[in-house]
Amino acid sequence: MAEFDDFLKLDIRVGEIVKAEIFEKAKKPAYKLWVDFGSDIGIKKSSAQITECYNTEDLTGKQVLGVVNFPPRQVADFMSEALVLGVYSEQGVVLIQPERPVKKGDKLG
Repeated sequence: MAEFDDFLKLDIRVGEIVKAEIFEKAKKPAYKLWVDFGSDIGIKKSSAQITECYNTEDLTGKQVLGVVNFPPRQVADFMSEALVLGVYSEQGVVLIQPERPVKKGDKLG
């Protein structure tokens, strides 16, 4: 069972998707995302299997939550540097977003 201290190890921040494109080399349908987590963290790349609910045009400008302190992970020819969070639903993965616009880099508390 996870302990509360385990949760505190995760650095979950608000970011804004500034670029999204189809990830053609991914094994499963996915997008390449560039997410701006604010001036302290900057832009991090993420591979996201969210193609069932979103198209690339809908993603740009969207605020999302992401884990920014996992080690980078190679996905095909792309280095994923953050884990964008979503909920597995019947229609596909739905991104987790703040209830209202907030500052990029704000931390989940």
